[in-house]
Amino acid sequence: MKEYTTKEIRNIAILGHQGSGKTSMSEALLFAGKAIDKKGEVERKNTVSDYLVEEQLKLSSLSLSVLPVEWKDYKLNFIDVPGSDEFVGDLSQALEVVKGAIIMVDSLKGVEVGTERVWLEIRKRHIPAIIYVNKMDKENVKFEKVLEDIREKLGKKAVPFCWPIGKSENFEGFVNVIEMKARIFDGVDSHDAPIWDEKKPKVDELHNMILESVAETSEELLDMFLSGEEIPEAKVKEALRQGIMEGELTPVIVGSATKTIGVRTLLNMLIDYLPAPDELRPLIVKDAKTGAEVERHTHDDEPFSAYVFKTTVDPFLGQINMLKINSGTLKLGQEVVISNKGETKKIANLFMPRGKMQIECQSFHAGDICAIAKLEGVETGDTLSDPKNLVIYDSVTLPTPVIYIAVHPKNKNDEDKISMALNRINLEDPTFEIRRNKETSQLLLGGMGMTHLNYVLERIKNMFKVDIDIDEQKIVYRETIKKMVQAEGKHKKQSGGAGQFGHVWIKFEPSHTDFEFAEDVFGGAVPRNYFPAVEKGLLEAIENGPLAGFPVINLKATLYDGSYHPVDSNEISFKLAAALAFKEACKTAQPTILEPIVKVQVTIKDQFVGDIMGDMNKRRGRVLGMEQTEGFQVVIAEVPEAEIVKYAIDLKAMTQGSGSFTREFLRYEEVPHHLIDKIVEAYKK
Repeated sequence: MKEYTTKEIRNIAILGHQGSGKTSMSEALLFAGKAIDKKGEVERKNTVSDYLVEEQLKLSSLSLSVLPVEWKDYKLNFIDVPGSDEFVGDLSQALEVVKGAIIMVDSLKGVEVGTERVWLEIRKRHIPAIIYVNKMDKENVKFEKVLEDIREKLGKKAVPFCWPIGKSENFEGFVNVIEMKARIFDGVDSHDAPIWDEKKPKVDELHNMILESVAETSEELLDMFLSGEEIPEAKVKEALRQGIMEGELTPVIVGSATKTIGVRTLLNMLIDYLPAPDELRPLIVKDAKTGAEVERHTHDDEPFSAYVFKTTVDPFLGQINMLKINSGTLKLGQEVVISNKGETKKIANLFMPRGKMQIECQSFHAGDICAIAKLEGVETGDTLSDPKNLVIYDSVTLPTPVIYIAVHPKNKNDEDKISMALNRINLEDPTFEIRRNKETSQLLLGGMGMTHLNYVLERIKNMFKVDIDIDEQKIVYRETIKKMVQAEGKHKKQSGGAGQFGHVWIKFEPSHTDFEFAEDVFGGAVPRNYFPAVEKGLLEAIENGPLAGFPVINLKATLYDGSYHPVDSNEISFKLAAALAFKEACKTAQPTILEPIVKVQVTIKDQFVGDIMGDMNKRRGRVLGMEQTEGFQVVIAEVPEAEIVKYAIDLKAMTQGSGSFTREFLRYEEVPHHLIDKIVEAYKK
């Protein structure tokens, strides 16, 4: 593949609901651009983008892949992004490096939950898009109904640039409303044809509607339009391009990815209407030394800087990092610095990724996407810079996990192997969390949902040959006391020679802090040098509460009296005496169980608000309020963690897959009395 300059590059994400045909579109684009001789099929498990074993088993994309296509002396870097909302990390990283998007819409299903989700994401980032209505060759397709659905859910700025010819199995192609040409599919390829008479009135209406919009962009064009003068095609395209780039217009085209209908038209439109990397506003970055904000333009003559947006781990090639060059150029053998870590590296492996293929290249220009291999220490979210001009790009803020499972290897000999495997996979996917809970002795995996977590487990099994069992996460409770009590602790031991003697009186009472130790001893009843031993004894004792062995918190202990022996007293004796005092106090201090309370923010459509609030009440939650955001409602509530262990699954069921939520630990609160015995019994088992 030849070198492409910044002006000749387009970086485009392929987005849409799961099953809308993103992977089939990827194959069609590669085939049209002659990157492959034959299109693969998802069902045959031979597509370029879905090359992972896990993807082929699920017949679905589970990780983003980069697919460069050459078309008419341009290079289009397509990023095929998984449709499931649980792979939000890949979506966020992909949208960080593209300047355009294709939104796939299934003509049979219209605008689905995933379509709305990705639409909101590109709108937030002001990324222009082209909507491709796919599967127009299927039965019972009603294009006008789909178009109405698009305009209703994605905005009135969606305008048809194509109008279909034929329906269902008789779908033959479409009329390009801008160029006023028909494209007909003959069973093998598409070719230009005259517009059918019956289509002319509708097509003329659309063409005039678009020309009217174009005319309103300048006085010169408006005069031409009103006088009946024909506006040159170049002027029309220029005005449309401006409108699309500013988000004032979103073209809708039609076709069939599996039959490669509309794909060449799409490729032409991506070049004509979507921006090159050096267009739009410059990037704002931080100077790595001063922290000051500086601008970086996507030009070759600026100092080199790049953002690492994806890391993959290949069992044979090791670590591969994909990066977008935001400024300057990158060449094989060049020295770069990981700006956020201060480490200097030399580029020894430089190539262009296409799925799992590697196309060797010696250099890349500003705005291009490339990959490096075997460069230890480089991770997703890192910035690479010219050694003399260090800058740092803000890494993408990723959501925190919403569901946790406990994992352990089926074979105990794989304990060390599982940790290494998880850390390697975590390089690929920073959105899942690995956490060792010492209290429950569980190794926890946190993720965006069970599809996400199962993918992680399948990767470990296939790559590292480790079989893993899963359990439910155990909730980490705490204990406390509700009543102020005074208790005595006396440790006395005599067995020939030096003995042991420690004697304390301690007041225990509820507190707002986790643990507070005070002393109020008069007359040297307990020597000052034994105070630390008393405190240490209490700290060790409260690690195991009296009810179910959970750590005790919200406790204040005041040492106020006791006695000592001039010969037999020592630190260990007073440690043991303090522990005995705590044990004695618990008998009458009304110990109780505390449970973790989390704050949740549940984002849902208006029609589900009542269901969600009712469900929150059933989960012992407290709804604090609601906020409106971009057509969605955000319900803010506090709820016991034990009640939302599987909320990620339940929320999808309640909202037809459209709801999402975030969670954040707040504090511990007392468990209702009728639940205490059940918790104690479960943990004592």
